[in-house]
Amino acid sequence: MSEYRVARVSEIPPGETKVVDAGGTEVMLCNTEGVIYAVEDVCTHDGGPLDLGELEGYCIVCPRHGAQFDVRTGEAVVLPAVMPIATFPVRVDGDDIYVEA
Repeated sequence: MSEYRVARVSEIPPGETKVVDAGGTEVMLCNTEGVIYAVEDVCTHDGGPLDLGELEGYCIVCPRHGAQFDVRTGEAVVLPAVMPIATFPVRVDGDDIYVEA
């Protein structure tokens, strides 16, 4: 795995998400209460994009069927999804966000 500078914290307000490219891997950044998390942007239930869904606290809600995933762990917490999404290590240095992918 390598580390990639993918965005700035100032580009992602609290409660918002942003899809970025981390060395060819599409990753969704989530700002939850000022902490940045990085997760896979694909619902494990049906392969749909998660970035069109709402970030509710620590959960991203899939816009297609309502599955929810904890962005801290990737765990599927609401059906119909049962498999977790991938998570990626994040490092913030000043305003710069780095993701290991």
